[in-house]
Amino acid sequence: MPRRPPSPDPLVILPPPGETPQQRAERLQAEAEAIKISAAIDAELELDREAAKKRAAKQEVKVVLLGQAESGKSTLRKQFQLQWASRTLDAERATWRPIVTLNVIRGLGSLFEQLETAFDPGSSSPSHSAAPSIFRSDTEYPYSRASSPGSSAQEHNSLYSSLSLSRPLDPATAMARDQLFYYRDNLLALISLEDALTNSISGMVRAVGGVYIRADWQASHPRDRDVYGRSASTPPSLSAARKLDRRDVDIIQSVQMCLAQSREFIRDLWHHPYLPMLLKARRIKLEDSTAFFLSAVDRISQPDYLPTDGVYEVFPAYSPTEIAKADILHVRLQTLGVSEHVFDVNVGGRPVRWLIYDVGGARGLRHAWVPYFDDARAIIFLAPISAFDQYLDEDPRTNRIDDSLQIFSQICTNKLLRRAHLILLLNKTDLLRQKIEAGIKVKKFITSYGDRVNTYEEASQYFRAHFLQVHRKNDESKRTLFTHFTSVIDTKATKKIIYNVADSILKDHISATGLV
Repeated sequence: MPRRPPSPDPLVILPPPGETPQQRAERLQAEAEAIKISAAIDAELELDREAAKKRAAKQEVKVVLLGQAESGKSTLRKQFQLQWASRTLDAERATWRPIVTLNVIRGLGSLFEQLETAFDPGSSSPSHSAAPSIFRSDTEYPYSRASSPGSSAQEHNSLYSSLSLSRPLDPATAMARDQLFYYRDNLLALISLEDALTNSISGMVRAVGGVYIRADWQASHPRDRDVYGRSASTPPSLSAARKLDRRDVDIIQSVQMCLAQSREFIRDLWHHPYLPMLLKARRIKLEDSTAFFLSAVDRISQPDYLPTDGVYEVFPAYSPTEIAKADILHVRLQTLGVSEHVFDVNVGGRPVRWLIYDVGGARGLRHAWVPYFDDARAIIFLAPISAFDQYLDEDPRTNRIDDSLQIFSQICTNKLLRRAHLILLLNKTDLLRQKIEAGIKVKKFITSYGDRVNTYEEASQYFRAHFLQVHRKNDESKRTLFTHFTSVIDTKATKKIIYNVADSILKDHISATGLV
């Protein structure tokens, strides 16, 4: 007798042969009971799944760092990492070495580009053929360091006047120009390697505002080894390289060798007695990181160099040891895209996972911000108030302070963010102080500053008042705005701010989710 095929539904009981009406009724009743029990189990499982999701959501805090390019977002993210996951930052140190080298090359390229445009185009071309004899010894300078402009007020004023005005250069200034261009000629080989190095790190992307590195650039680098696939205690070995292909390794290694060979030219350029006066007279502005790395070229060009993290304090004055610990914080890296960083923090005996999103701040990249607003528990907005005398690369007519105010206004009015905790960091206060002490007038660039005294205290409070006014005018939900003056390269001060910010965010998070 052939067997009956099994029922496709395990809850359905197949009728036996010769089933009576009573047996059929009992079978259907049993099937209904089984289906009812199964549905109750499914409902309970679904409730458990939803509860698990809610528990997971309660234990996650999503924070988005916003602000224009060069506002300090990536530096703040590294400070979070330094405080909450210092071991991971230490493991990444080797991967930052080619990025430090890239910062040196970009700094040199920017410096020479601005020097070339600073000199009067009608002046005579540099006499490169005569330049080498100038540098045989310090005594063969037209002005030795002991008697360089600055040691004589008359000589200083004459040179400064010549540098400041668009007129034929006097012989001393022309000689200084030739000396600086001599260094340029000897550093062109290193500067020309910028694109190759950028591409080897992660694959460069050209966009409005410059060359960018993908946000996931470190994915191609081993976390516990350097770009050669070696630990800090072992010699380089190309065969040991991981993830980076041989061509990338060769390029990175060659660029770092070229940096070592160019060390003396960079050092002498940076310490040239005319350079600081020329930068001031022609109002040449360099990126914040350029001075830091060019002044440290002897250290960072060594074969066994590894970038350092650790403590950096702006006030009081720092020592060379403290400077050496701040490499990773000083790195300037234009990233394309959004990078996510996860930190587990213990709160009341329970782990709370922080998801921190670091987004590109250039104008052409801001459209990528919106998808990350959803479910954001907090927005940390960084406004570099030292940028009052700077303008956007993408739009030279727009002052960077005005741009920050416009972005902040949009954040305050964005409906997706109406429940997000709002924190404002008025950043780069150290540079603001330096600029004002150097005599740069705020009212020259911000006309509404008027006749206020040109002091750090007055200027910082003036900028703070403007951001507070934007918040009061545009924030319909009337949230409390937490405001801090910061210099996020200052580890000691930023540590306190991070804990204050984290505490306020977590209190809001706990209140909203009922975590405890």
